Amino acid sequence: MEPVRRKSDLPQVPAAIDFESLRADFPIFAASRQPLHYLDSAASAQKPACVVESISQCYNHGYGPVHRGLYPLAESASEDYEASRRTLANFINAAGAEQIVFTRSATEAINLVAQGWAARYLQPGDEIWVSQMEHHANFLPWQRVCTSHGSRLRIIPLDSEGRLDLEQAEGLFGQKSRLIAITQVSNVLGTINPIGEIVATAKQQNIPVLVDAAQSVGHMPLDVQDLDCDFLVASAHKMCGPTGIGFLYGKTDRLAATEPLLLGGGMVDEVNIDNSSWAEMPARFEAGSPNLAGAIGFAAAADYLRGIGLQAIEQRVKELARLAYEKLSSVDGIRLYGPGPGLDSSGILSFNIDGIHPHDLAQIAAEHGVAIRAGHHCCQPLMQRLGVSSTARASFNLYNNEQDIAALVAAIQDAKRILGYR
Repeated sequence: MEPVRRKSDLPQVPAAIDFESLRADFPIFAASRQPLHYLDSAASAQKPACVVESISQCYNHGYGPVHRGLYPLAESASEDYEASRRTLANFINAAGAEQIVFTRSATEAINLVAQGWAARYLQPGDEIWVSQMEHHANFLPWQRVCTSHGSRLRIIPLDSEGRLDLEQAEGLFGQKSRLIAITQVSNVLGTINPIGEIVATAKQQNIPVLVDAAQSVGHMPLDVQDLDCDFLVASAHKMCGPTGIGFLYGKTDRLAATEPLLLGGGMVDEVNIDNSSWAEMPARFEAGSPNLAGAIGFAAAADYLRGIGLQAIEQRVKELARLAYEKLSSVDGIRLYGPGPGLDSSGILSFNIDGIHPHDLAQIAAEHGVAIRAGHHCCQPLMQRLGVSSTARASFNLYNNEQDIAALVAAIQDAKRILGYR
């Protein structure tokens, strides 16, 4: 396979980016009947025209069965699919493209590790650790595999500001610990966790670490060789790519020790009546007809973000979050959750207004063209820790601006007026 570029070979971040002009790259903002203030990128990011066009180009001019035919169209489709894998390997600086497994989502990728890897080695009394801020996708698979194997699911608690309280996680790096599965960025609090520190300490005890990078991979630079994690998962739709596709990154030895989750066509070497053998990695994990257009769109999104520069995107998103935090802090009756703006916080802000249900707030905001999320955000254990059933959430991406923040504040004030807030 084509070698993956090392960190020193990656393109340098442009000196200055005109983010206002980049908004024009996203057709949905021009197509909207009223001004659209999209502040729900933590749920799913909008798509630039280049991603949409890459998918259209695939279906119009380059579609064929992947790894299924010897004629030119099929061979070209197969090469496009594998080129997309190489692009994503480059994007996170994996040592080899074979370490990237295409899945339907980050959720499926976590389940693959839970059932294909952890389930093979867990014994009664073993422990898997997650944090109190995890999305259900990085909680439920571990809960199930621990329950079925007589193992214990342990929780890393949070401090009062929404950061990991590692000192209170007794046994995290102990002899019973078999895996630490943790998000890099909280989808509710915006907390950026010290993954490098956790991985380094875990490695000393030979404890594998899985990183849920769904909220980070498209918003900040990420180098898996530098991070040295064992597994990492991501979804395309949260990084300006298409829905229905994600990836699992795994170190070669970890993937080699993982059994396929799905069995069927395309993932076998030989099938006999009495026994069968699997194909080499990563094909053994990709049963069925591959999502060619999704992979191409995924790669196009990665190229788009790399062209802008992940450091520049991270700086822009953090600056917007800082400004939003300042504006929201002046609103009477508001309660903001998480550490607030800083080095350990990203572009996600969750909050509640006294006397106003988050769902009511979100509905009124929608009438102002402001799209925010309301609910438990697939993080009910975290909601229990916060002492609430739900929150409102605003999340930022490269296409947002100060007008979006002003519209959010205006919508909140209007909700307070309509609902008779005192």
